[in-house]
Amino acid sequence: MSVPGPDQRRAEAEFEQRGPTIRDRRRIDPETYEVREPQATAAPPSGAADEDQPPVRDLEAEVTELQEKLAERTSDLQRLQAEYVNYKRRVDRDRDLVRKVSIEGVLKDFLSVLDDVRSAREHDELNGGFKAVAEEIERVTAKYGLETFGQAGDPFNPHIHEALLHAHADGIDGPTCVEILQPGYRIGDRILRPARVAVAEPEPEAVRTEPEAVRTEPEVVSPEPFDELRTPPVEGRAEATDEPGTNQPDADADR
Repeated sequence: MSVPGPDQRRAEAEFEQRGPTIRDRRRIDPETYEVREPQATAAPPSGAADEDQPPVRDLEAEVTELQEKLAERTSDLQRLQAEYVNYKRRVDRDRDLVRKVSIEGVLKDFLSVLDDVRSAREHDELNGGFKAVAEEIERVTAKYGLETFGQAGDPFNPHIHEALLHAHADGIDGPTCVEILQPGYRIGDRILRPARVAVAEPEPEAVRTEPEAVRTEPEVVSPEPFDELRTPPVEGRAEATDEPGTNQPDADADR
């Protein structure tokens, strides 16, 4: 057990001499039964209040600085939110594009299977368990947006049709698909494979041109001047005269 020190003994002695302190906080006076007024706290001296209160100009400058910082932080937050929204849109678009490309790659591998199913259906060989499997494959591919296009009688469109045969026919106004050799497949607006068709065009119009009549009239030849038809004299040859024997060439001269 510790022994109290001199300071503690002195405090205890003073407390015993002074006695307990009693504070009456009752709002009604027990003697007069009137409501007591609340005691106002002592106000600090005016000089101390003026010293503790900062100047008005400093407060205005501080408020302005805080407003500028608030506007700057708000602008940063708005810019960050806009960047996040753009990033989210870009990620969603890329994710959707990757999904579409993956689906297209898988469906392209099923095109040959669908061609076999179509050929078997045309030859009445689609029956039994094979029929159930074929219908399930067609249902799954249609679920992912695969569509078949191309029918006989459709106008030929080089963007979605591939012409393998060409012929002429009557009763059509322009290039027309008369036979579908292989149907086309697409997903939405994207063509996975064009339809392979036989194309017919209208018969070309016969252009008849009559040959011009050939004239057989004799050609008129204009007479040439007499001077141009005259043979020039030859050197060493006698001129032609009416005397007999003079028109013969000189033998000695020929020798």
